[in-house]
Amino acid sequence: MPTPARGFKAILSTDWSECLSPSGPFDFIEFSYPQLAPDLREIFRNYTGNRISLGAACRRLQAILPAPVTPEMMDAYLDRSFAVYRGVPELIEWCRSQDILFMLNTTAMVGYFQRVFAKKLLPRVPVLSANALLRFPPAESDPTEIFELLETADKGKNTQTVVEQLSIPAAKIVVMGDSGGDGPHFEWGQRRGAFIIGSMTKHSLTSYCAQRGVAIQLRFGVSYAEGEGRSLENEKRFDFMDLVEPLQSILKR
Repeated sequence: MPTPARGFKAILSTDWSECLSPSGPFDFIEFSYPQLAPDLREIFRNYTGNRISLGAACRRLQAILPAPVTPEMMDAYLDRSFAVYRGVPELIEWCRSQDILFMLNTTAMVGYFQRVFAKKLLPRVPVLSANALLRFPPAESDPTEIFELLETADKGKNTQTVVEQLSIPAAKIVVMGDSGGDGPHFEWGQRRGAFIIGSMTKHSLTSYCAQRGVAIQLRFGVSYAEGEGRSLENEKRFDFMDLVEPLQSILKR
C-alpha cells in the first residue's frame, strides 16, 4: 500500500463504533438480516468484553451470515441509519488543517467505510485500519492506505507502522477508544508514551486498564459504571470539537 503523504506532525488513532458513532459494527448486518440481531449483539458483547477474540467473533459471524452483504445493501443501510456524534466531521477537518493524521482504527468493517467515503458522508481520512471480513473492490474514494485488522491487538501494530512511516514522535501520538476491545491499543499507547483518551468509556475498558495499570488520561463524554446501560440521549449532548483544546495542548508537548 502507498504511504500517506508526509508532513503530519501528530496522529490521532481512534476507534469508531460507539466511540465516534453511536452505531455498532454489525448494525448494517442486522439491518439486512434482522433475524440475526440476538446473535450479533452477543458476538459484539463477547469480543468487546475480551471474552473471545476478534478472529473468533468473525468466524461465528461467517457461520450465521445467510449471504454476503453487497454494496447496494450497505448503501441502503447508510441512507437510512448512518450517524456520528456531534462535531466528528468537523474534528476530522480540523485535524487535517493542523497536520494531525486522523486514523480510523476499528473493528468496524473496511466495506462500511468504503461506502461511507464513496457517499461523502464523512471527510475522507488518509489511513484506515479496519476489520477485513467485508471489503469491496477498490475505489478512488478509498483512504490512501488501508490496513486489515484481524485481531484487536492489530490496532497498536497498525498505529505503530504509520507512526514509523511518518516519523511521528511519541509525544505527538494520541489513541482513543471506548471499550475493552481497545484495551490492547491503550496498552501499546502507554508503552509508547502516547496520550490516551477514553470516549464514551465503557466499564469493560475501565476494568481492562485498571487490571493492567494503564492510565486513561482524559475521559470524554459519558463514562459508564459496571452494569450501566448506554444512554444515547446523554452521549449525543457532547460535541467532539471540544477535543480541540486538549489536542492543541498535546501539539505543544
